Amino acid sequence: MNTATIRIPEEKKNLLKAISSLENKKMNDIIVELIDEYVNRHKETLELLAIPGLYEKIMKASKEFKEKKTIPLKDARKKLET
Repeated sequence: MNTATIRIPEEKKNLLKAISSLENKKMNDIIVELIDEYVNRHKETLELLAIPGLYEKIMKASKEFKEKKTIPLKDARKKLET
């Protein structure tokens, strides 16, 4: 397995050491577990952003919303009902 070096503030390193000691786990195992949890939390977002053109559509819709180029929900419902 390849390894990487990361820099973390001394205070966080000390906290991680204390937790590692209390849980009788290696610091590396805790960090890998944290990375896995972080990736899993963002997995759906990454999958959505992988859809071609979706990001651009979201950005365009956001711009239109900010420029008030949208219609109220009640008007949209009326259009859908007719």
